[in-house]
Amino acid sequence: MDTYSENSAQPLLKDLVDWKFNNNGIEKKFVFKNFNQALGFIVQVGVLAEKHNHHPELFNVYNRVDIRLSTHDANGLTDRDFDLAKAIEKLKE
Repeated sequence: MDTYSENSAQPLLKDLVDWKFNNNGIEKKFVFKNFNQALGFIVQVGVLAEKHNHHPELFNVYNRVDIRLSTHDANGLTDRDFDLAKAIEKLKE
């Protein structure tokens, strides 16, 4: 499985609003009106992750959800991460 470097990931990141390369993965911070909305979003992300058989790192404090995607099997950033990030972005539409 091929991995992306920070430089090679940049063209793909242009299609993902506010996702940033960090430590061989991509991350984004989401902010919601309240905890209920944040928790609902986490559940939706969980369903997507199961469908993709690829599981993100999720961090939640009140109305904020931070997501980190990296393919642990490949020890870096892969197409699987970008595919899941695109699917997560569609949840916000």
